[in-house]
Amino acid sequence: MTALWAGIVVMIVGCFALKYAGLSVPERVLNHPATVRAADLIPVALLGALIAVQVFADDGSLTIDARLLGLVVAAVLLSLRVPFLPVVVAAALVAALVRL
Repeated sequence: MTALWAGIVVMIVGCFALKYAGLSVPERVLNHPATVRAADLIPVALLGALIAVQVFADDGSLTIDARLLGLVVAAVLLSLRVPFLPVVVAAALVAALVRL
């Protein structure tokens, strides 16, 4: 039980230190063009990685199945500027029909 509490305390101190470090960054670093560009691209990269894992991974192996076709349909509809909700419904419907 002592190791558990030690781990919790280490996590609390680490989270506080990380938060404090983020607040201590000088304004000139935050306004640097490279920092702004990286901050704009990080969410896109993370979302792309999450999509890739959800579409291509199944029990630790590479899998090509109906999810890929749903992703393709979603990409085509998004490139045609279709609103987001119909894109999600169409991609889910296509994936479900292919699985059927």
